[in-house]
Amino acid sequence: METATRPGIEISPKTIETAAPLASKIMQGTKDAMGFVPNMYEYMANNPALLDAYTHTYKTFRENAGFTSVEQEVIFLSVAYENECDYCVAAHSFVADKMSGVPTEVTDAIRAGIDVDDAKLSALSTFTRLMTRTRANVSIEHISTFLSAGYTENHILGIITGIGVKTFSNYANHLSNTPLDEVFQGRKWSK
Repeated sequence: METATRPGIEISPKTIETAAPLASKIMQGTKDAMGFVPNMYEYMANNPALLDAYTHTYKTFRENAGFTSVEQEVIFLSVAYENECDYCVAAHSFVADKMSGVPTEVTDAIRAGIDVDDAKLSALSTFTRLMTRTRANVSIEHISTFLSAGYTENHILGIITGIGVKTFSNYANHLSNTPLDEVFQGRKWSK
């Protein structure tokens, strides 16, 4: 278990057996699908509303926000980078590498806080980070630059959904000091 790096709250991880029924059901479904329950879920399970909101928003973002799987990871990584969430940067780097087909150079650029070589993905990462950092108080020039890269106003609304889902997890991980799962250790990160 990692040493806490910031003040947190005193909660213990839940298991499928000790979690409230709603959280337990989500955790069991995750274990069935992934083969394990991520540490983040075990801490979020202390409040079933948080785990339920996170998993529902995550699912609908993946299915309905209008982005490719590569673009989705660019959004998630950009938000996690901006929010300095060590856990989510590592986890989404792993997902990007193993499941979403994101080129490593794209993932590594976002992790380093530098521009992505692909112009469209760079615009997506830059705008997502700006939306996160400014809490969506962006200028018309920033919006125009994003739209000129080939995105639409609807994509801006989709980014809000991505920011929302990552805010759930980033904040929960900060306060819980969630230890990184062994499976994500190869992509461990800190800003």
